[in-house]
Amino acid sequence: MFEYSSGNSGELVLYRTEDGRNQIQMRAVGGTVWLTQAEMAELFETGIPNINKRIGQILEDGELTEATISSTEMVRQEGSRQVRRDVLVYNLDMILAVGYRVRSPRGIQFRQWATTTLREYLVKGFVLNDERLKNPGPDSFDYFDELLERIREIRASEKRFYQKVRDVFAATSADYRPDSEPARTFYATIQNKLLYAATRQTAAELILARCDPGKPNMGLTSWKGSRVRKADVSVAKNYLTSEEIGTLNLLTTQYLDFAELRARRRQQITMAEWVIATARFIEMNDLPVLPGLGRVTHAAAAAVSAERYEAFDVQRRALEALRADEEAEREMQELAQMEGNWDALDELSTAAEELEGER
Repeated sequence: MFEYSSGNSGELVLYRTEDGRNQIQMRAVGGTVWLTQAEMAELFETGIPNINKRIGQILEDGELTEATISSTEMVRQEGSRQVRRDVLVYNLDMILAVGYRVRSPRGIQFRQWATTTLREYLVKGFVLNDERLKNPGPDSFDYFDELLERIREIRASEKRFYQKVRDVFAATSADYRPDSEPARTFYATIQNKLLYAATRQTAAELILARCDPGKPNMGLTSWKGSRVRKADVSVAKNYLTSEEIGTLNLLTTQYLDFAELRARRRQQITMAEWVIATARFIEMNDLPVLPGLGRVTHAAAAAVSAERYEAFDVQRRALEALRADEEAEREMQELAQMEGNWDALDELSTAAEELEGER
């Protein structure tokens, strides 16, 4: 089985053995995955000395070089303390070479999985089980709708949308010039029209209406990192509800298909005609069309959101300081209570000693 998740130091790829008894977590960095000797020993059901011996033979034979070896810092629990140590890790080429020499059933299973599923993921960034998606079993949950939702989310992301729209305009617009001012403002215009169709507000209007320093996280529903930062509050999409996000993603992906179909027909039109075509597309979906450019400029919304963020940040810092003081006070009370308990215990011990002496 195959799973992955994003991390600060790359992605974590999880491999589960076919019998389901073991799972190995590999760090995907630099287009490959990395394991320690201990992790390889667990993977191939053998001992660390055997793995170390195989690696030595592979290097000695010249099959691979030390370029397949790196080091990483790991945190390990040693007794009651956590210790950071640098350990050697080995990339996929070395892992597979060791697997061929160990010659265990587990090694065969892993090599088959790594040369197909894992390689495809490292190159493409995704893996699909086409047959399972085409023919879901009667007793298994169908994840096809979830897959479509995730693809829509990716296609509607700002970078992907800009890239696709730019390519379509370059192929179909007779007067499109990528470095011109009309081209730069046109992209923002298309985005605003789609956002207005989903929320009845432009990006600037949305920010101005929903950016609130008095609300938790300033009213944002999503942001990068573990806490809201200044850059997050000037992004309109960060304020959308899940329903609005779903509508916007559906509309955006439909629009990209609509635009790409025009590009495939090599239908040359001007940028002004593209604006009209976009309005017609929105009307066909029975959604409101943005009249004009909106009531609030982007510069005004950015200035207001920055000012409100400063007020929010001051409040947040004050609240964090208050919570830190409360935590310190609670720790002091617990310490005082412990000292009181020890004093009481000492008194009992003394009394017991005196009683014993009297006897």
